[in-house]
Order: sequence, then C-alpha cells, then structure tokens
Amino acid sequence: MLMEWKGILPALTTKFTADDELDLHLFEKNLNAQMDAGVHGIILGGTLGEASVLTLQEKEILVKFAVKKTAGKIPVILNIAEGSTKEAISQAALAKDWGAEGLMLLPPMRYKTDHRETVYYFTSIANSTDLPIMIYNNPVDYKTEVTLDMFEELTVCKNIQAIKESTRDVTNVTRTINRFGERYKILCGVDTLAYEELCLGAVGWVAGLVCAFPNETVKIYNCINEGKYKEALAIYRWFMPLLELDIHPKLVQYIKLAETKNGIGSEFVRPPRLVLQGEERNRISKIIDDGIKTRPSLK
Repeated sequence: MLMEWKGILPALTTKFTADDELDLHLFEKNLNAQMDAGVHGIILGGTLGEASVLTLQEKEILVKFAVKKTAGKIPVILNIAEGSTKEAISQAALAKDWGAEGLMLLPPMRYKTDHRETVYYFTSIANSTDLPIMIYNNPVDYKTEVTLDMFEELTVCKNIQAIKESTRDVTNVTRTINRFGERYKILCGVDTLAYEELCLGAVGWVAGLVCAFPNETVKIYNCINEGKYKEALAIYRWFMPLLELDIHPKLVQYIKLAETKNGIGSEFVRPPRLVLQGEERNRISKIIDDGIKTRPSLK
C-alpha cells in the first residue's frame, strides 16, 4: 500500500483488561468502529496508546494484530518514542518486520536535544529504513521543538514526508507551507485546533477524541474537504468541550472514559496512571454525557 499522509489518523488507545493484560477483543471492537466511520489509517503506541508503559512484545502483538484486522484497507503506523538512537533504529526495523506501513517519530525522550542532535537523531532513523515517516512536533509536552531550520536539513531524507503539527501555534502551518510548499504533508495534532489548521492547509488530523467519537471526527474532515465549512463548524462547536479533554495531562484517562461511555472501550489504564474517581470523574463524566446527549445528527 502506498502511504498517503492525509485524512483522519486516530492515535488509538491501548485496551487493557482488569488484570493489566492487552484486551485484543475490545481493541478490535474499537478498531472496527474506526474503520466503519471511514478513518484513513491508525497510529499505535502514541501518547494515547500509553507507549511509555508498553513492552516491546506488546507493541509487536498490537501491530501484528492491527495489520491482520485491517487487511490492507488502511495503513498501520507505529509511533517511536525512545531515548536511545540505537533503540529507535531497532524499533523501526522491527516495525517493518511486523507489517507496519509507516512510522511516527518523536524527538529523543528524557534528554532535550539541541539542533544538531535532533537532526542527527531523525536522519539516523530515516536512513535506516525505507518506511515513510511523520515527525511528531510537540514541544509543549515533549520539550524539544523541531524548528523549520531543522526541517530544512531533513529534506534530504525522502522518506520523512509528514509533520504532526502540535506546537499549538496555528501560524506554524502557514510558515511551513510558505517555506516548503508541498514537500511536507501537515497533519493537525491538537484536537482543539483541527478546524483552524485544516482550513489553513493541513491535509489531515491525528486525532484523539476520534477514539470515542469516530463518526463526528470523520464528518468534520470530510465536510471541510468538500468545502462545507458551516456544516463542519457546527459539529466542531458541539465537539469543543469534548476536544478539550485531549489537551490535559490526563487525556488518556479522559478519552478512555469517553470510549467506555460510547461502548467501544474501557477505563482500564496501566499504572502509574490510575482510573478516575471522585469529583474529577464526575466532572469529566458530565462533559462526556452532555456531549452524547446533544450530539448532532450526521447526514
């Protein structure tokens, strides 16, 4: 399959049982809901996928399972978030062996690399594989910004093809397009900025709340793509209180609660995360319940 960096790419949550094992049955149920809604690919092992607490064996199981269940209909993309360049290169090779069709790469974890080190890290991984790559640029959460000057140096790596734009600065979309034209495909990586960035030239949305609301997410993208901006905006305005759950440190717990309330997930998370309780759970539940009660009719 030719990898196309566009459309709705859910950053899927990892489903666990009450005994802290992978829940592949529930994962498949959610995956089917995503595919039925018309998503354009899936990303495994991202922030929402609780990558930092997954074992290498679990990543292998998830990728191989997803590849089998998607059956070539949509691409399966693996996120790599490692502190070691050597380990990142190793995982890139494993991802291809497991059947993944693309990679999403974060800068090195736990050490804030400078310009030269960041470029070297990405270049080293890109040169080790022929898998297409999307750079995840999220300096707010991960502290290292991938600057336009860095992307200039990375143009020599033909398989670095896309950017998950999560700087929280919508003008970065315009600056990137002004500088690079169509060299990099830009995908919005922040749910609360999706409408704005898609209108500014982003060609896709790496989405979070799509895990619980796949139909509404795909509908917004399709409407914007068809020039139906008012229709998309109406859904987006309804969606905003829910989308704001994506920009909180507990986005995993919040979105898993939303999945549960929509019947396509569970609240189980892996420690050190803990399931929500008390006032916080009641408050987030109300946001989700209100959204479900008022969700728009999709034609």
